Amino acid sequence: MLFDHCADCRRCCNVDSGHPPLEVSLTKAETKRFKSICIEDNCEHLGDQGCTLGPKKPFSCTLYPLAYSPKSKEFYFDTDCPLMPKYFRQLKNSQSEASTHLATMQSMIKKLQKTDTLFLKKNHEIDVDYFNLKKIP
Repeated sequence: MLFDHCADCRRCCNVDSGHPPLEVSLTKAETKRFKSICIEDNCEHLGDQGCTLGPKKPFSCTLYPLAYSPKSKEFYFDTDCPLMPKYFRQLKNSQSEASTHLATMQSMIKKLQKTDTLFLKKNHEIDVDYFNLKKIP
């Protein structure tokens, strides 16, 4: 499975020493459920097998290693994510895990464009500050 490696890498769920804490951006609905999630060094929801929140984790975490710019309406990726070469190879197969992930993210983004544009803007600002982003080829 493509995302199984995430439990080993853990890059997206950690803040390097010397960097300010990462306030995970939450949708309106997620804010009601979680109030807030702040990563000071390691995410409190990061377990041995990855995220302990499973399918209920915040959308911004599910979106990773991708980022979305509401201004340009384009997807970007974190160049530091070691999954990206495999992710891009899988995108050539419409039935792959990466293709399913991207299609799901596109669908969720369309919904959020109608219901929570402030989240999209804030999430992208955080992604730009925290990750090394490059446009998806």
